[in-house]
Amino acid sequence: MTDSQRIPEGDASTEKAALDGSSQDLSRLVGARVRKARQIRGISRRILSEMSGVSPRYLAQLEAGEGNISIGLLQRVANALDHRIEWLISDDDPWESDTLRVADMFRSASDEVKESVLRILRPYPVTGPRAARICMVGLRGAGKSTLGALLGKELGLPFVELTRMIEDKAGMPLSEIMAFYGQEGYRQLEAQALDRVIASHDRLVLAVAGGIVAEPTTYDTLLNRFHTVWLRASPQEHMDRVRAQGDERPMAGNPEAMEQLKCILASREALYGRAKAELDTSGQTEETSLQQLRELVETQGFLAEN
Repeated sequence: MTDSQRIPEGDASTEKAALDGSSQDLSRLVGARVRKARQIRGISRRILSEMSGVSPRYLAQLEAGEGNISIGLLQRVANALDHRIEWLISDDDPWESDTLRVADMFRSASDEVKESVLRILRPYPVTGPRAARICMVGLRGAGKSTLGALLGKELGLPFVELTRMIEDKAGMPLSEIMAFYGQEGYRQLEAQALDRVIASHDRLVLAVAGGIVAEPTTYDTLLNRFHTVWLRASPQEHMDRVRAQGDERPMAGNPEAMEQLKCILASREALYGRAKAELDTSGQTEETSLQQLRELVETQGFLAEN
């Protein structure tokens, strides 16, 4: 909106007139869309009334662009016309807009097709600005913290655990964060922490929680701004390593814990598989896994500037 089009502050009558004009424009737009959709389907206003349960009088006023638009009634009309309600009020013409057509096709596409489309449309290209940021992903017990810290020391890079960063910022342990904010709130804190890491570090080794892959936007940011390594391990080694750290929660009072762990691994395998590289630490000593990780970083050129 240009300065000449702005509504003067404090001029209530001018503002009301502008709002009234805007409402009239919207009413005319919706009316024209409903009329065209009905004509394309080849049905009369009376038939549309029977299909939608909306009175013929209201439909006549609606198509004429008169009166106020009721969202509830408009939704019933849209359903009867087999249209999305947003098609009737959008700036884009539902019969001409490629944007709406692609959006509709995307909704009905398979997960594989959706992933391919998102990969193409990501805000950062596959060879985006990852700098010398390296990130370890995978489930608990894969060795992210241990190997990440050792790798950072060998490469002379700072090592950061995103979960610890969130705890420090919130001033409380993870268990209290989850109890206070819930899963959704924690994911928001996680996304904010990741943005802070990107803004403050061009070179580092990062370890993230295993569930970060479940939040598509955050995980896309991670994949585009970091060189990612999926650290893998067998289900039994995942469990044994967590217990070796003194955490008995995975098994305590839960005889189905191993089956649940296998299900989690299976459900996230495709997501973890989107990482740039992977390293299986099953049956490997800490020293061997570190050596393999170091070689992987060198051969993949993770420390080369993009």
